[in-house]
Amino acid sequence: MCRWAAYLGEAVFLEDILTAPCHSLIAQSHCAQEAKSPTNGDGFGLAWYGDRPEPGLYRDILPAWSDPNLKSLCRQIKSGLFLAHVRASTGGATSRMNCHPFISGSWSFMHNGQIGGFEKIRRALENSLSDAVFDQREGTTDSELFFLLMIDEGLTGDPQGAVSRATARVLEASCRAGLEPALKLTAAFSDGQALHAVRYATDAHAPTLYTSSLRKGGGRCIVSEPFDREGGDWQAIPPSSFVTMTGDGMAIRPFAPASARLALAV
Repeated sequence: MCRWAAYLGEAVFLEDILTAPCHSLIAQSHCAQEAKSPTNGDGFGLAWYGDRPEPGLYRDILPAWSDPNLKSLCRQIKSGLFLAHVRASTGGATSRMNCHPFISGSWSFMHNGQIGGFEKIRRALENSLSDAVFDQREGTTDSELFFLLMIDEGLTGDPQGAVSRATARVLEASCRAGLEPALKLTAAFSDGQALHAVRYATDAHAPTLYTSSLRKGGGRCIVSEPFDREGGDWQAIPPSSFVTMTGDGMAIRPFAPASARLALAV
């Protein structure tokens, strides 16, 4: 499983969250405490928003702890909205195209989890995409494909509904393939204005998700794992939840797959 961190608020240096804290995302890349594997060394990525509508993107296949360019960028770049990810592969080669975050227009997306039985339903899910969305496929991961399913389901106009319908498509494909649906989905995504996150699993073990306000900058973080266990007031996000953060505050709502479509598979 992977580790990730996202922030929304007044512009801060990326290092304040990603490299400087005692249990920063860089530290978690080689010593995670709440992941199945403590090592997340199969690449990393950053997506940050500035004066342009589309985010900047930096990804590489090196372990995050061994890339001095990453530390230099985090020290120099300030942003009021960014997403960062360190990867532990559950499938797909170690390549830049398979590193998170994934980008489409103004949208960025990153994921911790996996689609169970992915190789048996991958073709069906890819074939279900519209041609325009399928043409955006660059890598081979289940995470990128899930992002494209969200886009195909109307992400721009209805973020929570798009995730719900994309989840239902995955579970439906599993049922049609004769598989027991198995999905772990803890993801964050943004259009450069709001920051959204979802925590969901088909079993009782959804990947962890926390949020806390940040003293410096007055913003809020949402993370796979706290980066400052002593100084932060961390709130665990319950399973089956959808989170939306804006400049006006944070809302946490119940999340479930689109039941009407899921019913077709059973």
